[in-house]
Amino acid sequence: QVQLVESGGGLVQAGESLRLSCGASGTASSPNVFTANTAKWYRQAPGKQREWVALMTPHGPTNYRESVKGRFTISADSTSNTMYLQMNNLKPEDTATYYCKVEVHMKPFWGQGTQVSVSA
Repeated sequence: QVQLVESGGGLVQAGESLRLSCGASGTASSPNVFTANTAKWYRQAPGKQREWVALMTPHGPTNYRESVKGRFTISADSTSNTMYLQMNNLKPEDTATYYCKVEVHMKPFWGQGTQVSVSA
């Protein structure tokens, strides 16, 4: 099992930055769950479907939703088993609950989400 906990959300003004964190624990999380497996960030705005935002694959390139390219950066720290989403130049349309997800042996694990609100 893998337990994921997101943090770092909050209320900011347009143009500001936030860094979200996703910490992993559990019997299947070691040693480097985010660098050894496909890991993603998703978001879900009120009344809308959950959408993919950014992903990273083992030994592969990262990829981003078109609307966040150049503003968001996904990364991971294997020493702390933590994944990050650096979000710069935030826009009101980025307002959503953000979730991290990792797939271990084809099984998905999700965090509980962290709220990001961006005011104009």
